[in-house]
Amino acid sequence: MSRLSVFDIYKIGVGPSSSHTLGPWRAGQDFARELAGAQVQSLGVQLFGSLAKTGVGHGTDIAVVLGLQGFDPVTIPTRDIPELIEKVKTSGTLMVNGTAVPFSFRDDIVFQPTTHPGHPNTLIFTALTDAGELRRETYFSLGGGFIEREGHTAAVEQDYNFVHDVSSGEKMIALSARSGKTITRLLYENERCIYSSEEIHRRVENLFQVMLNCVYRGCHTEGVLPGGLNVKRRAAALNRKLLAGKVYPDRKQWLDAIRRTTRDFSTVNQWISCFALAVNEENAALGRVVTSPTNGAAGVIPAVLLYHYLFGNFGEDDLMRFFLSSGQIGALFKQGATISAAVGGCQAEVGVSSAMAAAGLTEVLGGSTKQVLQAAEIAMEHHLGLTCDPIGGLVQVPCIERNAMGAMKAITASNLALAGNASNAVVHFDAVVATMWETAQHMHSKYKETAEGGLAVHVSVARPEC
Repeated sequence: MSRLSVFDIYKIGVGPSSSHTLGPWRAGQDFARELAGAQVQSLGVQLFGSLAKTGVGHGTDIAVVLGLQGFDPVTIPTRDIPELIEKVKTSGTLMVNGTAVPFSFRDDIVFQPTTHPGHPNTLIFTALTDAGELRRETYFSLGGGFIEREGHTAAVEQDYNFVHDVSSGEKMIALSARSGKTITRLLYENERCIYSSEEIHRRVENLFQVMLNCVYRGCHTEGVLPGGLNVKRRAAALNRKLLAGKVYPDRKQWLDAIRRTTRDFSTVNQWISCFALAVNEENAALGRVVTSPTNGAAGVIPAVLLYHYLFGNFGEDDLMRFFLSSGQIGALFKQGATISAAVGGCQAEVGVSSAMAAAGLTEVLGGSTKQVLQAAEIAMEHHLGLTCDPIGGLVQVPCIERNAMGAMKAITASNLALAGNASNAVVHFDAVVATMWETAQHMHSKYKETAEGGLAVHVSVARPEC
């Protein structure tokens, strides 16, 4: 099993879905690189299974087109995306490695609702060169923006030469007890096998700033989300209500204004929900988010982190402690189960993000290694079996609200772990990872991001055509 850096789990990308948008985007980039030096006459892509059933709602068609043209989800100005896509549609061409290639959204993106044997999220790219050579590559979008090209090891899953074996909860507990080191220290020493201290701190700070920018945008953007469900943004109105007319010129003073608001349970609860809603409204509108561990669950971590940042006793090294410990929990679920809703339902996305957030919060609040893992276990235990049933195939209902609920469960899980004796726990972290994976395997496919079951069929809406 390949080992993961926490920075493999936390990625910066564009919404609305890490499996359906970010992964296909990366696959498009990779295929374009494979075509470098070739004179391409035509190209196309087939989307299989879950990618076909909810592909338009999840922006998969947009993602592959942007990826093939070499745009990067980390740096692309998201406001330019509609114009870039419209240009392709009106010109009937794609710019691939600097060369115009004929392309039609209608004819060259084919939605195949049958499930490919390789993975529920499969893409097959084909290209015909002027030399008459047919190039063909198959990609699997594994969740969280991870991709794998058939016949190749996923490039992001390198076998890092870590100094500590943290491949299970029990190993982390034993190693921490034996060495006297916290989870943060163990993970930091592992990351130092890859990055310099300066680079680790830069990456952590960058993740936090992208999260802050996303929350701020979401809290100050009104309107209706795209996609046809007519879902109204709520974060901006809630932000305005909670600040009760306070004026602030920039993000820093906005954060200061929030710190000065009343800290009763109801108000703090509403702020947590506001932060989560803000992120996932941005995600639904193709905004820039931090995949944590997925785009559909991107609001949980920022909401819980800001809860501690604004209303807790925030310490100088708390960002490092939060991101490292939470990222490792995500890595353990990725390696021992799944972080793809198309494989495991929403328990694999919001459930995992809630477990990550619970672990991170417990670590910064001074919990022991056992308590950190117990908090993650509690959070996941109460997400087991959660289905992925997006109405209209869009990452909006019930996805956006689920992030607020996941954040609240994470905080509750942390409180429960800190208040008790983790040595008395009946359920252990590794057991809940195994249980989540078993549940994922037995869950019916209609509850795995296909929009064929649950709320997706019991709520009558006009669904985008695939």
